[in-house]
Amino acid sequence: MTIIKTIAIIDDDIHIGNMLEEVLVKEGYGIIRAYSGTEALMLLSNKIPDLVLLDLMLPGLSGEQILPKIKNIPVIVLSAKIDMDNKVNLLLGGAVDYITKPFNIKELLARIAVALRNKAVQTTLLHFDNITLNTANYAVTVDDVDIKLTRTEYAILKYLMLNSTQAVSKSQLLDHISLDTPDCTETSLKIHVSNLRKKLRDISGKDYIEAVWGIGFKLKN
Repeated sequence: MTIIKTIAIIDDDIHIGNMLEEVLVKEGYGIIRAYSGTEALMLLSNKIPDLVLLDLMLPGLSGEQILPKIKNIPVIVLSAKIDMDNKVNLLLGGAVDYITKPFNIKELLARIAVALRNKAVQTTLLHFDNITLNTANYAVTVDDVDIKLTRTEYAILKYLMLNSTQAVSKSQLLDHISLDTPDCTETSLKIHVSNLRKKLRDISGKDYIEAVWGIGFKLKN
């Protein structure tokens, strides 16, 4: 079964957004949209796309302001700004690419394909503080010490590391690990998280996972 890649279009220009959505849907991508910086952060806190197309001139929070807040997702900036220093700063600030408006749609599609391909390679290793998780061979190390996790504990840690800048709700966590661990329930989730927290603490001496009251869990340094 082919897994559909999802692209977030963050642009307040309805015409450009509609055009992009039409083209990308024809190419087989799933689309989610936001029309301001504030709306984009709310959207990305609930849904994790495979790639973000980000306009800079947004109402509310600008593209430059929200770019540093987007973690572990490739971002291609779409902007009418052509200043070279601006491009360099954005690329150094986390964007994987920068395309000046107006753009050639074939070039954009090619750059999206490259960014997604590079993401597939880069996400083999996930890092948070002294924790390293290898998605290729399921190995996890803490302070360079191998740690043995159950299938459920591994799935929980992976999702928390992919969302290390924010709190993750229990329902989000269950939804995203359900394919790997269909036996995990809301009742057993607390036990799995507690066991994972203890295994990490036994090696590092740190409490890497904290409960966020009324929401769920998040990683902490």
